[in-house]
Amino acid sequence: MKKIETKQVIRILLLLGTVVSLYFVPWPIVKAWIMPLPGTLQEQVDQAAEYGFDGIIVCVNRKGNQSEFYTSGYKNRENKIPADPDALFKIASVSKLYTALAIAKLAHDGKLSLDATLAHYFPELIGRIENADRITVRMMVQHRSGIPNFTDAKDYWVHPKQTADERLELALDKPADFEPGAQYAYSNTNFLLLSQLIAKVTGGEKFHYIRAKILDPLHLKNTFGSIKDVNLDDVMSGYYVGYKNDLKTDNNGVMLATAEDLAKFIRALNDGSAFSDPREKEIYSALYKFEHTGMIPGYQTIAQYHKALDAVVIQFTNTANFEGYNWNLSEIMYSRIIRILKRQKRSNES
Repeated sequence: MKKIETKQVIRILLLLGTVVSLYFVPWPIVKAWIMPLPGTLQEQVDQAAEYGFDGIIVCVNRKGNQSEFYTSGYKNRENKIPADPDALFKIASVSKLYTALAIAKLAHDGKLSLDATLAHYFPELIGRIENADRITVRMMVQHRSGIPNFTDAKDYWVHPKQTADERLELALDKPADFEPGAQYAYSNTNFLLLSQLIAKVTGGEKFHYIRAKILDPLHLKNTFGSIKDVNLDDVMSGYYVGYKNDLKTDNNGVMLATAEDLAKFIRALNDGSAFSDPREKEIYSALYKFEHTGMIPGYQTIAQYHKALDAVVIQFTNTANFEGYNWNLSEIMYSRIIRILKRQKRSNES
């Protein structure tokens, strides 16, 4: 009798455990994954609202540097302005690709040494950044410096700092995360310091160098260093889940680009046309990657080249939520777009 009662208790507990576990299943993500692929890219992009995005821009840059665009939702939801493929978008950490390329070009031209230390270029940081005398430029580009990430400061995104000096201050006088070169840890402080290094060795602003050495040679006219440099009406609005205000004017130091400009840059990085010669490409290849993602409040970017398709696919979504499934859903949207493109390629080849 006791054995039967014990079995019943175990069954009840297992049932309760199953019910409880189902409560914690991320159903929006599960649904997004299991839904059948639609017939066209536009139909997939039209599902953006179901994924929780106010607006989306997708650019597919194909062989021959020809771009096609897919949009849905809003550029500005308050005024019901439709998503515009030519809108400027805050590309967040994708800008690290431009910074890394600038560092590679300066190293190639002998303007800086990748093996020189942080202390060599910024002696004032000795004693304020641990191991400054052992951290090299190369380590900073590769996120192997151990310098703390300033965006990890408590409530950083609630009240983001407006100047580079204010951001850097959040990482000063802190213990190192690890010994230089011992590990990998993504740190925005690395690229803040690299930006200051570019300005120091060129004698001008970092973006001026990027414009002259990267953007102008590639004829990219719709990429900018700050929202202060553009017409606000040209910028896609950004939103945070549960917060009604437009975040367009926040994080003013973030680079902006149109989807097409970014797509052409990613293609140039991958096909080699962004480099002055093979040696420069060799330097960059040993330093950093050829694709990137980016996220700040209100803005999410995925920028990748797909060799099998010979296509760059850029995805901009203008709704973010650091606490929920929002980024996962943007990745699912992107992966489904790639699957549709691959299916189209197979169909065209058969």
